[in-house]
Amino acid sequence: MKEMMEKLREASIRAILESEDVDSLEALRVKYLGKKGELTGILRQMGRLSAEERPVMGQLANQLRADIEAAIDARKQVLSSAMMEKKLEAEAVDVTLPAAETRLGHKHPMYNVLDQIKDIFIGMGFEILDGSEVELSDYNFTKLNIEESHPSREWTDTFYFTEDSRVCLRTQTSPMQVHAMETKTLPIRMIAPGRVYRKDEVDATHSPMFHQIEGMVIDKGVTMSDLKATLNLVVEKIYGEGTVTRFRPHHFPFTEPSAELDIRCHKCGGKGCPTCKGEGWIEVLGCGMIHPKVLAGCGIDPDVYSGWAFGMGLERLAMGEYKISDLRLIFENDERFLEQF
Repeated sequence: MKEMMEKLREASIRAILESEDVDSLEALRVKYLGKKGELTGILRQMGRLSAEERPVMGQLANQLRADIEAAIDARKQVLSSAMMEKKLEAEAVDVTLPAAETRLGHKHPMYNVLDQIKDIFIGMGFEILDGSEVELSDYNFTKLNIEESHPSREWTDTFYFTEDSRVCLRTQTSPMQVHAMETKTLPIRMIAPGRVYRKDEVDATHSPMFHQIEGMVIDKGVTMSDLKATLNLVVEKIYGEGTVTRFRPHHFPFTEPSAELDIRCHKCGGKGCPTCKGEGWIEVLGCGMIHPKVLAGCGIDPDVYSGWAFGMGLERLAMGEYKISDLRLIFENDERFLEQF
């Protein structure tokens, strides 16, 4: 029996040292030390031994089990270390190689134009104001001299939150002008850029959500000439010297007299095309002298102070700046379009 255990020791240690992976090592452990393993088979013969021999053989068997387990553990560490080194070698990273190029984004073309406009007006001493996109109808309409019967107050034109039409998504950033008149110290020079909402159908020049920039000046002795000179300067700074503009008489409840400012179509040069709807001109903004009723309603004496105001669509300015033919391109986030800027 002692000879059988010695043979098992030699065979098992040799097999363990020759094993090439952890799985085969586990198979050897089962083969030699499992419940049906070779060592167990030898121990079943202990019943044939005398009472004096059994303790001696039992001690030899325990030592053999310990030696085989130690050999398996030692080989397992060697194999694990080799596997780790092989894995590290396969996954090695050469830190001296150039890093992968990081692709950086850029500002949206519309916000590039907004930054230009802000710089222009800040350079002329204007303040930038921001306000809520959810507004009371009193500020969005009533305090701007827009009567209850005006079409813009209909549910077909404006997004309302309440059945009584008291709260709405602002249709213009003009409410910020009213807030400024009620809270700011005169004189006032401000612009209010931001998102506005109207129930417009989507086409080449319209969207139910768009961006507007409202501006206002209130001081003593302000005239229509100041308005025209300022806006012509702004348009030239945006589109370049020599940009052709025209002021058309119009009507806005907020201003009197009122006008529309158009620029000659950048796409066709005034000949007529889909962008300008065949007219040769693109409407850029509405403007005029602030109505005396509006001034008085905000606590400003119209006999002492006068002012002018304007509102322009930011998307249309961006279309002119970058020669964009369709407003929908600005909102669709097509990378083929955006990467051009």
